[in-house]
Amino acid sequence: MERFFFKKDQRLKTNEQFKRVLSGKCCVSNDLFRLYAVSNNVGFARLGVSVGKSSGNAVYRNRLKRLVRETFRVEQHNIPTNYDFLLIFSSKMTKKSGQSPPKKVEKLSFEQVRSSFLGLVQEAVRKAVER
Repeated sequence: MERFFFKKDQRLKTNEQFKRVLSGKCCVSNDLFRLYAVSNNVGFARLGVSVGKSSGNAVYRNRLKRLVRETFRVEQHNIPTNYDFLLIFSSKMTKKSGQSPPKKVEKLSFEQVRSSFLGLVQEAVRKAVER
């Protein structure tokens, strides 16, 4: 079985990196999260995750980040290279369901996050290429 890693250089860490992705204005969203994408020239895909405090306490926010990072790690061979992705869980995304954020986070499965993320990645890359 092949092992995949999520190395430090595959992460968006600095405020400047986050701002560069946001300034690209290539955004797609669904009922779980919003995904921004912009091309890069580093030769591999990078991921940044932002979870607002309205999504729950630190335990729930960290669970959301772990689910997304694990999805990226496992599916990195299915994600187009040369793109930076910024995934944002926002308060209005959690309010749409009518449930409190912790209840929604508890019910969120890895498979739901994986399918939503991969769908948005494909849509975001298509949109970025059109620009």
